[in-house]
Amino acid sequence: MHLRFLVTIAIVSACAPARPPAAPSPAVPESDADLDRLVASLSVRDRAAQLVMPWIAGTYASADDPAFAATLKNIDSLHVGGIIVSIGSPLDIAAKLNELQRRSHLPLLIGSDLEGGTAIRLLGGTAFPTNMGVGAGGSEADAYAMGKVTAEEGRAVGIHLAFAPVADVNNNPANPIINTRSFGEDPRTVGRLVAAEVRGIQANGMLATVKHFPGHGDTGTDSHLSLPVVAADWSRLDTLELVPFRAAVAAGVSAVMSAHIALPALDSGRVRPGTVVPEILGGLLRDSLHFDGVVVTDALEMGGLVSAYGASEAPVLALLAGADILLQPVDPALTVNAVARAVAEGRVSEDRLNRSVRRVLGLKRRLGLFRHRVVSLDSVPLVVGSAQHLAAARDAAQRSIVLLRDSAATIDSLRARPRRVTLVAYGDETNPSAGAALAATLRAAGDTVTLFRLWSASGSASYDSARAALRSDAVPLFAAAVRATPWRGRIDLPAALADLIEETAATRPTVLISLGSPYLLLQTPHVAGYLLAWSGSATSETAAARALSGAPINGRLPIGIPPNFSLGAGLQRPDASRHTP
Repeated sequence: MHLRFLVTIAIVSACAPARPPAAPSPAVPESDADLDRLVASLSVRDRAAQLVMPWIAGTYASADDPAFAATLKNIDSLHVGGIIVSIGSPLDIAAKLNELQRRSHLPLLIGSDLEGGTAIRLLGGTAFPTNMGVGAGGSEADAYAMGKVTAEEGRAVGIHLAFAPVADVNNNPANPIINTRSFGEDPRTVGRLVAAEVRGIQANGMLATVKHFPGHGDTGTDSHLSLPVVAADWSRLDTLELVPFRAAVAAGVSAVMSAHIALPALDSGRVRPGTVVPEILGGLLRDSLHFDGVVVTDALEMGGLVSAYGASEAPVLALLAGADILLQPVDPALTVNAVARAVAEGRVSEDRLNRSVRRVLGLKRRLGLFRHRVVSLDSVPLVVGSAQHLAAARDAAQRSIVLLRDSAATIDSLRARPRRVTLVAYGDETNPSAGAALAATLRAAGDTVTLFRLWSASGSASYDSARAALRSDAVPLFAAAVRATPWRGRIDLPAALADLIEETAATRPTVLISLGSPYLLLQTPHVAGYLLAWSGSATSETAAARALSGAPINGRLPIGIPPNFSLGAGLQRPDASRHTP
């Protein structure tokens, strides 16, 4: 398998457009003075470009693919300083990043959204049970392990900067975009787990980025779509939202990502995204929290920012406010030109620009990228998704399971002996195998399982078929993977599915397993059993199935679910496992 990818790289190198004549690689900046000389050697445009980090897909691309050609132009001509890479196979990502690193005069800083383990971006990466699942387990060791695995797998494919962990306190159940991405609603617990993950990431060769400063947990709007407004005053922020960020700074976090949210109380009553407010990125983050690392904007293409200021002005305002890395702009060339023009016009001083460039180059030096910037493709399968990593994730997932309700002892009866079960599993377009691991693990424990799947696009005929499947005398079991998804603006069960669950619960005891948002009970208040497993990954589905067949259940709710369940709720069950070891 490795040979095929090496041949692919050879073909790509042979067929790709000719590389422009490269300047000699810069000397390794051993000292701070060397770093200053490197900054001074760059043109204003090249300094501006060092701050720009465009998005690329992680999927395979041919040498003449138009999107890949645009990326090559960003490297060869624009000289961008970094890349944010999205979803793809580990080998495809590693091969693509190696090619980009070889073409770039200065080493590239590669970032990625690696929340809850690498599986969110690496197909086949290790999936932990989301941050909130780790919060339900309450173990700092699990948070550290998640950071460690993230760092080892990310660095194996050439990623250096994790846009994780999420330090937001999820204190608003209606929040459509944070939800299980947060460790919970208690700020001190969130801070403790955030700090542990930061240590796990940074002790194992990668740099961490806490987000979304100064806190995105109390919003009812998705900032990908429009500008959320948080009405909290300084006192509330100081004792709630800022607590995990302080913990991260104390743990030595390398970077902080800004949030495109408005905080009028900190901005003289104005309603502007925090990303462009000096009082937030400078006064609050630099001066009050004493953070001296790198400030990264949230994606500059997001509606909460670009709709207000436009694609060229938003990056300049972010830089003036205190940002160092301009992440995922609408148009990288437009962004470089806008910053260079702002310097020429005197809006941005060269000293201000140089401070950010020095911070970015300093990260590259710290990571050793001036000496070694490519990765070994042969090493990728030895690291990503390894048995050791999967074992750590499975342990964390088992500790994450929370039993909130078992009013008819339906779950206890499932745990006691094998039963006939009708499983209706719901997943969106990103989870085509929803319910598969859950069903397989239940069958392995002796249960007879009929699996019926529903999707976000399922129509009335599919729901009628599900009703027919549920008419048997088997135990009705629903599993729903509902998660926060950018640009969607909501996070809940489809009305047709909620109605089906409630119809079933009205006639006989019904169990609902949430493989995502913990708030599904608000739409299905009459289910007899409610189990939280936090993620639609095979790891979490397996943990849920093991809990239903007798594995110990010790998790506790890291948030409150009004009106009946408070922070820390959770029924405890001892080991009564029907599984063989």
